[in-house]
Amino acid sequence: MANTKSAAKRARTSEKRRMYNRSIKSRVKTMITKFEQAVASGERESASARFVQAASALDKAVSKGVLHKNLAASRKSRMARKLAALQ
Repeated sequence: MANTKSAAKRARTSEKRRMYNRSIKSRVKTMITKFEQAVASGERESASARFVQAASALDKAVSKGVLHKNLAASRKSRMARKLAALQ
C-alpha cells in the first residue's frame, strides 16, 4: 500500500486510467470480433460496414493514447486483407 499522500493519489489515478484503457481496448476487440464474424459468414456489405466501425475504433484508441499507432495500423491492414479476400 502507498506510504504517502501523493503515492496514494497516484495509485487511485492509475487505477482509474487502467479501467478507462481497459474499456476502450474491450470495445476495440469487440468491433474486430464482429468484423471477423461477418467475414466468416460471407456477408460482404456487413463486413465492409463492420470494417469501417472497427477501423474508427482503432483510430480513436490511438488518439486517446491507449494503443500504439503501429499496432492499430497492422490490425487495420490485417482486416483489410481479409475484406479484400472476401470480395
